[in-house]
Amino acid sequence: MTQSISSFLPQSTTPSTGVSVKVVSLFKTLGILTLLLIALPFNAFIVLISLLWGIVEPFRKKAFVATHPQTILVSGAKMTKALQLARSFHAAGHRVILIEGHKYWLSGHRFSKAVSRFYTVPTPEKDPEGYIQALVEIVKKEKVDVYVPVCSPVASYYDSLTKPALSEYCEVFHFDADVTKMLDDKFAFTDQARSLGLSVPKSFKITDPQQVINFDFSQETRKYILKSISYDSVRRLNLTKLPCDTPEETAAFVNSLPISPEKPWIMQEFIPGKELCTHSTVRDGELRLHCCSNSSAFQINYENVENPQIREWVQHFVKSLGLTGQVSFDFIQAEDATVYAIECNPRTHSAITMFYNHSGVADAYLGKTPLPAPLEPLTSSKPTYFIYHEIWRLTGIRSWKQLQTSINTLVRGTDAVYYFADPLPFLTLHHWQIPLLLLKNLQQLKGWVKIDFNIGKLVELGGD
Repeated sequence: MTQSISSFLPQSTTPSTGVSVKVVSLFKTLGILTLLLIALPFNAFIVLISLLWGIVEPFRKKAFVATHPQTILVSGAKMTKALQLARSFHAAGHRVILIEGHKYWLSGHRFSKAVSRFYTVPTPEKDPEGYIQALVEIVKKEKVDVYVPVCSPVASYYDSLTKPALSEYCEVFHFDADVTKMLDDKFAFTDQARSLGLSVPKSFKITDPQQVINFDFSQETRKYILKSISYDSVRRLNLTKLPCDTPEETAAFVNSLPISPEKPWIMQEFIPGKELCTHSTVRDGELRLHCCSNSSAFQINYENVENPQIREWVQHFVKSLGLTGQVSFDFIQAEDATVYAIECNPRTHSAITMFYNHSGVADAYLGKTPLPAPLEPLTSSKPTYFIYHEIWRLTGIRSWKQLQTSINTLVRGTDAVYYFADPLPFLTLHHWQIPLLLLKNLQQLKGWVKIDFNIGKLVELGGD
């Protein structure tokens, strides 16, 4: 599992009493804020040099102007994938409007030169009508041509609900609500894929812990894992294999999970093998942009992997359903080379950062003419990473081989946020957005599990 900036004490040693948790949270947050403050002068110097060079560069290089420039509304401003799409649309000569929920008014990506205007909107799950109305007002005011949601797991369904209202004024590059609901439901998705003759693990829908306790595992050749069907930012990292060593341990584990008819889980066959993730941009069932990367439970490194079997699996699925939008899949490639889709997410994947130097991204999203083949990351593109996560990894190095691996990652790759021609988001993400979130957390002494610089948030129990 990938290390993350999480705490100065292992989570398992965190005291259980309310006062002790607050004390640990206090020192953990102050420690991270201190480290960010120490790094500030170095990052500010790098960004200053980039900005000074940028003053000269426009005189040597003319900006690209699209033949038919459009105004593109992109949501998810706190996330790197939204920044990447904004840069791709801007580089192709389009105007980009960026939006985010009120909580993330502090988004550092709003300062990107690729962003023309920035707005905040109500949280859709708390105020769906207010969210739709806010989007309609922005679309009308800014004369938006296309809305491209870069949504959180929770918001993907609500963005589908905006389609009837927004479609009167612009194109919504997202799935209808019933399709989003099916794709986002881990059990319904596996059923759909299986009906199309595609390979997926054996799966069972669980609405009561007793279903797992009574399950006859003796008839199975593989172990199983439990996953919440609704998104759970913390428990999704728990891959406890079932059955446990004893029936008592199995019962204790299952009963510790919030399983109910209202919050169903999926018990899925655990297939040993190589884990991979994908991002695909599709229009009318045509796969227009696709990438694949090795994956992990906490994914912050992306390097394109050629896997024809996975691409064919995705092509079959999206063509069969005639999908239009953005979709990402998690796959396991078993030892016999068979690929199994274990999960689908009807939204943008951070693997889109691998297209940072590809000039065709905007056309893959906006163009109506079919492409000869799906766009993939250029052979010249470097693997993407997030520098602060890589620096934190250094604290866990215990061997020369581990050190070589970390150095190799930094040398071969490129930071997903920093871009020489657009450096401000690198500074404002690390020294504005995250510090302000930490300060807010410090004020409330809520505690947090880890900092995710990719998504631009603090991962908290019960958080978004």
